[in-house]
Amino acid sequence: MDQHLLSIVLLTPLAGLLVLLLLPGNKNLIRIWANLAALAGFAVSLPLVFRFQTGAPGFQFEERADWIPALGAHYHLGIDGISLLLVMLTTAMGVIAMLCSWSAVQDRVREYYAMFLLLQTGMIGVFISLDFFLFYIFWELVLVPMYFIIGVWGGPRKLYAAIKFFLYTLAGSVLMLLGILTLYFQHFQQTGAYSFEIADLMKTSSGMSFGVQEWVFWAFFIGFAIKVPMFPFHTWLPDAHVEAPTAGSVILAAVLLKMGTYGFLRFSLPLLPQASADQKIVQILAILSIIGIIYGALVCLMQKDWKKLVAYSSVSHLGFCTLGIFALNPNGIAGSVIQQVNHGISTGMLFMVIGVIYERRHTREISEYGGLGHVMPKFATIFAIAMLSSAGLPLLNGFVGEFTILQGAFEANRVWAAFAVTGVILGAAYLLWLYQRTILGQVSNGKNLTIPDMNFREVAMFVPLIAWAVWIGVYPKPFFDVLRQPVTEIVERVHPDYFKGSQLQPAIAKLGPKLGTEVAAQAGGPR
Repeated sequence: MDQHLLSIVLLTPLAGLLVLLLLPGNKNLIRIWANLAALAGFAVSLPLVFRFQTGAPGFQFEERADWIPALGAHYHLGIDGISLLLVMLTTAMGVIAMLCSWSAVQDRVREYYAMFLLLQTGMIGVFISLDFFLFYIFWELVLVPMYFIIGVWGGPRKLYAAIKFFLYTLAGSVLMLLGILTLYFQHFQQTGAYSFEIADLMKTSSGMSFGVQEWVFWAFFIGFAIKVPMFPFHTWLPDAHVEAPTAGSVILAAVLLKMGTYGFLRFSLPLLPQASADQKIVQILAILSIIGIIYGALVCLMQKDWKKLVAYSSVSHLGFCTLGIFALNPNGIAGSVIQQVNHGISTGMLFMVIGVIYERRHTREISEYGGLGHVMPKFATIFAIAMLSSAGLPLLNGFVGEFTILQGAFEANRVWAAFAVTGVILGAAYLLWLYQRTILGQVSNGKNLTIPDMNFREVAMFVPLIAWAVWIGVYPKPFFDVLRQPVTEIVERVHPDYFKGSQLQPAIAKLGPKLGTEVAAQAGGPR
């Protein structure tokens, strides 16, 4: 089973989609089957967790078969610790997105769930592909179902938001394709063979001139930065979030945005180490990340729309993730991946909170609410946990990721950390202010007096995410253990001397005695 486990994980949602298309038109039957298909997708991904070998180098559960030999394209799958966390995030959030759609979608139910299962297949494919041709197909595949989810089941300006989302991300994808083709033909010039294999391209990329590496880096950067989205490529995101149905916003925030950060970690850094480590490039990307952190938080403080506030908070939080990546040290990169998972959990919960209240009142205007804690105590409690998780309260998940990123940023450049930490303060400010205006005080609008509190299904959607948030906040060690090996390999690729000589001892001291000894032994440095 291990030999084809990734294929099973990839194709389970697709199999569920095919059966869904054959079902009779009973809406409840379609809902039940779609939820079971998503649950099956999560269940078949669990063996990846239990059979994953922590600390093993390279990729695990690899599958490889010839696909288009004339092009050098292969069906090649595999995961490391970074992929593992993002695949599990994808399958878990897929179940929750299906569940929170139960009563929200009443029209074209079959097509709606079909789009979600297709989207699930595409997202998983992005995170497990080790062939660039295969990766690009899944990357583009994701655009189609998300376009229809926003454009058909979205809000009043859904067509504008859907087209804007599609055109922005497609433009970035075209530039990324040019970068892929550059690597592809550079490999052919050096070896005389065509290959889209990431491992093959990595061997030849180090022989490219800095000018070629820089061009490919910026081509990749545009594609990945739009998907994150980094400032100033973020303008499609608020429109997409505001107009998307609740489940669309949840899956967009929790998983789709991580495709951009994953692209930086899987492709930009390992394939283009010279360009990735260039001080000018690193400074530009760090500045853009810090601007995104502060700008996103400041814009949140000005919002009147509940959903748009949470949408702009993603710009701020993902700025932390990209800052950690381009700190180019173990703390920054590991913290970035942890924070990507954290963002999926906390922002996913916040969009679900908005969905719960929107189904009851059909307005997202913050001024329409106030004193909801008196009417909906369960809702107020869950909203408080989601808000504090996003704000980075100690013992919840957000604190672990932000603290580790700031530690990595401080190691790289103290000025970066000084500016970035203001994002933590501003984040707490806009989230607490949102909570105060909607939950605390007296009921200011008579329409809110008769709102029913959350039902069992709605509470059940939040329980696994709250448990996950507490787990990461209280005991994050398993997550850092899974990330240790791939993060070490990325850092050594970009900075070959990072774990050697004078830089080894400070790094070991931060990692702790047991882990430091292992890293020192791998690097061949002093113990």
